[in-house]
Amino acid sequence: MTTTTVETPVSEQDSMTTATPRKAGRRGLGTSLVSHGILIVASLIALFPVAWLVFLSLGPDKDDYLHPGGIWSKMTLDNYSFVLQETEFFDWMTSTLIVTLGTTFIGVIISATTGYAVSRMRFPGYKKFMWVLLVTQMFPVAVLMVPMYQILSEVQLIDTYLGLILVYCSTSVPYCAWLMKGYFDTIPFEIDEAGRVDGLSPFGTFARLILPLAKPGLAVAAFYSFITAFGEVAFASTFMLSDTKYTFAVGLQTFVSEHDAQRNLMAATAVLIAIPVSAFFYFVQRNLVTGLTAGGTKG
Repeated sequence: MTTTTVETPVSEQDSMTTATPRKAGRRGLGTSLVSHGILIVASLIALFPVAWLVFLSLGPDKDDYLHPGGIWSKMTLDNYSFVLQETEFFDWMTSTLIVTLGTTFIGVIISATTGYAVSRMRFPGYKKFMWVLLVTQMFPVAVLMVPMYQILSEVQLIDTYLGLILVYCSTSVPYCAWLMKGYFDTIPFEIDEAGRVDGLSPFGTFARLILPLAKPGLAVAAFYSFITAFGEVAFASTFMLSDTKYTFAVGLQTFVSEHDAQRNLMAATAVLIAIPVSAFFYFVQRNLVTGLTAGGTKG
């Protein structure tokens, strides 16, 4: 007694349906590997300057950057000890924190109120007003230096933290006002109407209803104001005359003499300077992407 097996023919359509997921899976795996490879390479490129700076800061001699291979055998933290103990590093840090936090606080308040007023209120010349803010960004630092120095001299704000804060606000507020205006445009106007129905004043509506919804935009404005004040050199070196009132950016220049530069100390100081910026970025990074994308949807 023999048994015969009958092979059921597999249709062409069934074979295609069974093969398609495999091809799609292979294609998805290849695309994923390529994208991850590109991201890894981009990350290494971005991190290399930071790692190189940290590496150079461990060399004890100022000319170690010419022969970086020799740093491995003589790594030391003496550069950091010298910067922290033998320089005015903590005075620079105090001045930097006062100027940057003051610029951030005042700049965000002015930018938020300006952006909200232009976004919600229709007063004569409100459109031209925003364009005037942009015009102030067209002038280079060299052109603004002399008139600003004369103005600060007349009001006796040379070599004062307040004078430098006001100068930095004149740089950060125009951009942040445009940013906040675009972000407020994305918030429904019905929220303002609901606040007025509940008896809130325009300022009460702004403070109690709109600002909590604008946290991502405020984070971006705060970060931009902070970075503007933190890394600026020209105004700080011109308007701050006392050594103890130098900011980090100006204090870093003290390691550059007429004939040479102490690059090992500059590298160590740069690493220490990066710590407060990294900490500030960590606190606001959750809202940065949201604020930038939402603020750019309307203008």
